[in-house]
Amino acid sequence: MSRMNHHYGDLPDSYFFTQLGERTRAFMKAHPGESILRLGVGDVTQPLCPAVIEALHRAVEEQAHGETFHGYVAENGSRFYREAVRGYYLLRGIELDAGEIFASCGAGDELGDVLDLFGPENTALVPEPAYPAYVDTNLMAGHKVIRLPAGPECGFAPWPDPSVQADILYLCSPNNPTGAVYTREKLQAWVDYANARQAVLIFDAAYEAFVGDPALPRSIYEIPGSRTCAIEISSLSKTAGFTGTRCGYTVVPKALEREGMSLHAMWVRNRATKTNGVSYILQKGAAAAFTPEGIAQTRAAIAVYKQNARVLMEALDRCGLWYCGGENAPYIFLRCPQGMDSWTFFEYLLEHARIAATPGVGFGPCGEGYMRLSCFARPEEAREAARRLEALLKP
Repeated sequence: MSRMNHHYGDLPDSYFFTQLGERTRAFMKAHPGESILRLGVGDVTQPLCPAVIEALHRAVEEQAHGETFHGYVAENGSRFYREAVRGYYLLRGIELDAGEIFASCGAGDELGDVLDLFGPENTALVPEPAYPAYVDTNLMAGHKVIRLPAGPECGFAPWPDPSVQADILYLCSPNNPTGAVYTREKLQAWVDYANARQAVLIFDAAYEAFVGDPALPRSIYEIPGSRTCAIEISSLSKTAGFTGTRCGYTVVPKALEREGMSLHAMWVRNRATKTNGVSYILQKGAAAAFTPEGIAQTRAAIAVYKQNARVLMEALDRCGLWYCGGENAPYIFLRCPQGMDSWTFFEYLLEHARIAATPGVGFGPCGEGYMRLSCFARPEEAREAARRLEALLKP
């Protein structure tokens, strides 16, 4: 008889974003033809930039001719793509070996796959509110999970607790859902904490391109000591509009070892066994996002989302509501008014403003009483959402 993974029984009945989508679609079905502004799931609306589109077209054309056709690619990533990502890090003064960079289909896949490197007897520490996949993937793997609650008192970016022992640590900066960004001082404390305990820090940098304050780190490798404790996972989904195109990268330093084993060598072996790599066409398009033209064009798209955030924040200010995020991140984390819980406020916004947002409780118990607003809408939708929020919530 087949033996099942009974750790799936430790999971909620459905994934949070699946439940959110079902509720939103049910409301839309019950109100056909009405204008529902979707500020919930963080999907982008700006198209792929011209540099990426041109590179994709060239790569497709190459595949049409025998002399330029490409079959299987290197499972760890084509050299041109890894060098493009390496150059992107160099712009921030971070020197990496191209061999430490691995092409991926996006951060979501990697966050689950990277747990292949760890045995079942590990404990994961997740500062919350947090992207629910951090907890769910560890539960699937049979790991114990410790939730570290954070709130406004620490700007939703907590310090490590020296009394807590954990083996796998998660940080996301800028944070999803709160938009909080860890300072250099706080990241140094986490790196020191990880090294002192021989833990591994998983650093989710999916939103690094939204950081505009030069004093705030965009990569964990800006922090001394990080190469002996940290894996960085990033994505082009939000940076370059690849949510439907799928490409990202993971950095595993060669200096990272635990129990006499090289995590870099383990990840090379893992990728060689479990993937056939990201397609040549997609890697060509993604590499173009890191050219000077590509960077300028993707920054222009990011500027649209950051302007959306300003429009929404100004409306919330006029309503006298507390929030964080928005300045260096594409998310605003709003305290629900009148003491409403997250799902009650979700229903209230849908019913009275026709705005679909994301209940904070879906990101952990300490997210209860908050709501996440995504700033990835089209500009006209963000302006209309701001108008509706103000009409509904302004005293």
